[in-house]
Amino acid sequence: MAAVTELRRDYPLAALLKLAGIPRSTYYYHSRKANAVDKYAKERAEIIAIYQENQGRYGYRRIGMELRNRGFCLNHKTVQKLMKESGLKCMVRMKKYRSYRGEVGKIAPNLLARDFHAERPNQKWVTDVTEFSLFGSKLYLSPVLDLYNGEIISYAISERANYRQVDEMLDKAFSRLPDSSGLILHSDQGWQYQNVRYQKRLLEKGIRQSMSRKGNCLDNAVMENFFGLLKSELLYLRTFQSLDEFCQELIAYLEYYNHNRIKEKLNGLVLSNTEFKMALPHNFCPTFGEHFTVQLHKLCLDKLRRVVVPGNTDCLSPGADRFQHEIDDFI
Repeated sequence: MAAVTELRRDYPLAALLKLAGIPRSTYYYHSRKANAVDKYAKERAEIIAIYQENQGRYGYRRIGMELRNRGFCLNHKTVQKLMKESGLKCMVRMKKYRSYRGEVGKIAPNLLARDFHAERPNQKWVTDVTEFSLFGSKLYLSPVLDLYNGEIISYAISERANYRQVDEMLDKAFSRLPDSSGLILHSDQGWQYQNVRYQKRLLEKGIRQSMSRKGNCLDNAVMENFFGLLKSELLYLRTFQSLDEFCQELIAYLEYYNHNRIKEKLNGLVLSNTEFKMALPHNFCPTFGEHFTVQLHKLCLDKLRRVVVPGNTDCLSPGADRFQHEIDDFI
């Protein structure tokens, strides 16, 4: 088409189209399309900005969710099309794992039993240790994740895989947890979790220990999925100059995961502590009791999870400020 347009200055258009074998209507259709104003110019610029802000970690689904959070209404297929035209592609590719059923260990039963749904905060936690190998050295991360909203409750980073790291992680996590909560803390059958001191600390805190079956990482799938995201979105996407730089970026990513990274299970919203606190009334007092706190927290979460109903022209996801009065009514 470009060649025909260029040559038509010196030659008859009919002769050029006949030589190229292009119908006249087809030529004018593409000519008008090339000169037309891009009706998705603002959306395209916003898609590129979101993609760059998240360093290529978002695909068209998450970008579509973030667009709705920013006030743009686009079908996910349109987002995919605009990304393809702009040469944008999610850099993250997950690998599936295959394993056998395994055996239940003797230390603790598998109380979680792959039931990763939690009705309230601090009901079910999962933990594990992952290893990073860079520059001839190794770095170990030991986090605790709440299955209620996917939040990283606490973590510890160490250059050596020892029990002290797990102890530090528990100190941070237990500071946010009351005694005798009946919480289930699930892990694999790693040596750290078979340690007598670890079992004693859980018992003293009133926590029920749960362990995966031997050789079956799917029993701790949520934690393994987090590690997969972490390595795909940080380790495999970046080039680091030193182990110290990677450690700093790792801490920054964990902060990003808790407070900035949108979650599909929440319909493109971020459920961070800050966001929840913003949703609470100014006169909220935790002395109302655990049942009230749980019910209020569930109300906030349900509001954040609400999606746009068909026929509703308001495409903005409801934020904390939009249901402040409903929380006041609940009190």
